[in-house]
Amino acid sequence: MTLPNAEVPDTITPAWQLFPNATELAEQATQDILNTAEAAISAKGAFHIVLAGGTTPKHVYQQLAESSSTWENWHIYLGDERCLPATDPERNSVMAQDCFLNKVSIPQSQIHFMQSELGAKAAANAYSALLSNVERFDMVLLGMGEDGHTASLFPGHVHNLEETVHAVSNAPKAPAERVSLSSACLSNNDFLLIFITGQSKHERVIDWISGVSMPVNSITSKKKAAVYCDHTAWLGNT
Repeated sequence: MTLPNAEVPDTITPAWQLFPNATELAEQATQDILNTAEAAISAKGAFHIVLAGGTTPKHVYQQLAESSSTWENWHIYLGDERCLPATDPERNSVMAQDCFLNKVSIPQSQIHFMQSELGAKAAANAYSALLSNVERFDMVLLGMGEDGHTASLFPGHVHNLEETVHAVSNAPKAPAERVSLSSACLSNNDFLLIFITGQSKHERVIDWISGVSMPVNSITSKKKAAVYCDHTAWLGNT
């Protein structure tokens, strides 16, 4: 993958869309993913999507598993992974398999998990090599943590901007060792969709719309970007 030139202002920042609740948000996101997949497959015969971890994406994946698509043309990637045994239930790959991938007919050879059980550096190097065959993602899904992190890009961390994939060794949340796509890699997409749900995210929502820099709002898109936020995250206690 060729990373975008940071000096070229050809990126799109997300537009916000509010939903009454997380259920309606997930329903809309599911339809957006299916529509984007259909358009990509029609145009070029393949759909390359980066999956996110977390509760809201889990609900989306459950709905995708009950939907129909030309699954044989899907290619799956992960935004980040924890360095845990391959079958550990805390891994994003295990959640995605249980909720979605084991229930549809995407070829196993097109499901690209991070081999984080090998350690962060080895897994980052291997995933970077794999992504050298990907020109651009059709769609990237992301969530936002209570500290404004996304994938395993955390506030205060400094990474080599020329890397496609980062080996993370000091994450503030366990496990400390992780693998994450870089902000430039995540920004190399045609459609960015960020999910924010729940009262615990409210302070970071205020920070974002107030212009505070956080890892999550460093991610952009080449063509289309949106933040889907539910009323609880937007309004907090009110």
